Amino acid sequence: MARNAKMVLGSNTVLKKRYISTSAILGQRIKQTDNEIVQMFKLPSREDTVHGSSPPGTNFSKKDPSVRILDERFIRILKIFKWGPDAEKALEVLKLKVDHRLVREVLKIDVGINVKLQFFKWAGKRRNFEHDSTTYMALIHSLDEAGLVGEMWKTVQELARSNCVMNSADLSEVVRVLGKAKMVNKALSAFYQIKSRKCKPTTGCYNSMMLVLMQEGGHHEKIHELYNEMCNDGDCFPDTVTYSVLISAFAKLGRDDSALRLFDEMKDNGRHPTAKIYTTLMGIYFKSGMVEKALSLVEEMKQKGCSPTVYTYTELVRGLGKAGRVDDAYSVFLNMLREGCRPDVVLINNLINVLGKVGRLEDALKLFDQMGTWGCTPNVVTYNTVIKVLFEAPASEAVLWFEKMKADGIAPSSFTYSILIDGFCKTNRVEKALLLLEEMDEKGFPPCPAAYCSLINSLGKSKTLKENCGLSSARVYAVMIKQFGKCGRLSEAVDLFNEMKKLGCNPDVYAYNALMSGMVRAGMVDEAHSLLRAMEENGCAPDMNSRNIILNGLAKMSNPNRASEMFAKMKESRFKPAAVSYDTLLGCLSRFAAKLMKEMNLKGFEFDHITYSSILEAVGKLTHIVFVHHLEVKDVQTQQAPLAPFHYYVKILIQLIATRQVPDIIHFLGHHRCTVPRAPILYNLGLLK
Repeated sequence: MARNAKMVLGSNTVLKKRYISTSAILGQRIKQTDNEIVQMFKLPSREDTVHGSSPPGTNFSKKDPSVRILDERFIRILKIFKWGPDAEKALEVLKLKVDHRLVREVLKIDVGINVKLQFFKWAGKRRNFEHDSTTYMALIHSLDEAGLVGEMWKTVQELARSNCVMNSADLSEVVRVLGKAKMVNKALSAFYQIKSRKCKPTTGCYNSMMLVLMQEGGHHEKIHELYNEMCNDGDCFPDTVTYSVLISAFAKLGRDDSALRLFDEMKDNGRHPTAKIYTTLMGIYFKSGMVEKALSLVEEMKQKGCSPTVYTYTELVRGLGKAGRVDDAYSVFLNMLREGCRPDVVLINNLINVLGKVGRLEDALKLFDQMGTWGCTPNVVTYNTVIKVLFEAPASEAVLWFEKMKADGIAPSSFTYSILIDGFCKTNRVEKALLLLEEMDEKGFPPCPAAYCSLINSLGKSKTLKENCGLSSARVYAVMIKQFGKCGRLSEAVDLFNEMKKLGCNPDVYAYNALMSGMVRAGMVDEAHSLLRAMEENGCAPDMNSRNIILNGLAKMSNPNRASEMFAKMKESRFKPAAVSYDTLLGCLSRFAAKLMKEMNLKGFEFDHITYSSILEAVGKLTHIVFVHHLEVKDVQTQQAPLAPFHYYVKILIQLIATRQVPDIIHFLGHHRCTVPRAPILYNLGLLK
């Protein structure tokens, strides 16, 4: 039995092969003789064609009336047999020449990506055949469609190292595909590899690389470097796309003078600016306070026959609103409608914000009501903007819109809660702000210092909550500390904890638990344990959660002695261990056992019956009792004996767990779910969180 178990449990690969070979469906093999395969692919005779035996809808070529049938039959054999000896035989029978056209056509077929990969590699090993750039690009596109970005990058590198001739269109396409897969640095690497070995980039190649760099922040300086390389190349001259990318990059870098110089250079070189370029420059002028300059660009656009887009109008509304010219911003919007340009949700959000800031609530809400007529659906930003505007009016209106937002299926964001908390604090409704803080914490939103500071300041000034001010402030601090800990910003959590004490706001059990939880999350279990002792010394009584936090930390360290010690103290304390405490300790023991077994395996020691017995004792009799009870119930209900002895399954599971073969554990439990319960094993052995 042990030998059989060992055979089954050798490795992931062995297990997978066994499951496939023992499956009645997947393991079935259709045996055919060479003659049968030949008959399957036999071409129709002229008589067959005359008598209508050809497949319906088949269009015959004048040059080769059987080409379409051959393709269809070859596709069928690929779908049935995948790639292998039968498919190779089909190629031989059909006398299909393995050339670049055939490879490209096969890579277009609707079959699995693995079939395409195997065929591509097989073709590359054929005598008198070498892949060219067209076959490599066909495979790259197939891998891109399948989402196999790792394999795609390997293929790109293979192409770059091969003897294939590439042109500038291939280089642009490689860069574009890698950029689409969010592999920006690899796209840049491939660009330089192919540039140095294969072909000289054209303006289009440089543009493709710049556009990819633009889609991810932090590469704007590199765009400028590429532009200089391009200019020094001698044969490459910037076009409209080049200038558009460069102007956008300089604008984002804050190098406004460079962007404006490029704009003038572009026009001097006879290039016509696009609406996007004009819009970018408007943003630069508005930011610098040169409103008239920005407006003059609109007139220039119209004179040059370049129609403003919805993005242009959005920039105008935003810029005029910041300049305090609200009436002009609203007029721009009305002119846009008259000119037949449909607004989008971003423009509407900006206009509602502009109108709301000057108290034109009626116009702002009217815009919201009309959004449907323009095909715009309000989003979370729309509701946030309206709620913020409404806090200038009675606060009850803002609450109604908050409820309307949720009723319309729009999930509030952290900024929504921040707006409401700040608004309630400013209108002296601190109780409502505290309730929203609790709701925000329950939904797991990250900390928002502005909202917390507003709430703490209001608590300090509030007369109605004067008696509970210390308690309320401590709760606010606890929520902030908890969220900072969750985000990995432990130093800020510790600073807040110390700030509480300096301000005379004594930390409560929630604040201590929040900080200890953050410490455990950061791996600082000893520091968290010290804080628990300090908590008791300072007169703050720990609760069950306090001790479970430390127990969980010790369990994660796979320190069964200290975890057992903490568990024993919990049993002697006022708060007895809960179910989660037992589960935590069981998980610790099983992980420690699995760690030891892995070490045994690495050192070449064989597992025997003593090993398995020891592990069963380490995991604890409780788990064993649960398993046996499950088996007994099974026997009573079905009157059938288990498929195999209980210890057989446990030995297999322990072996899998020792080598951390989680997919195989899940598969094993799924296959034997009638005999072995899934949840207790996965949970108690630390695999079910």
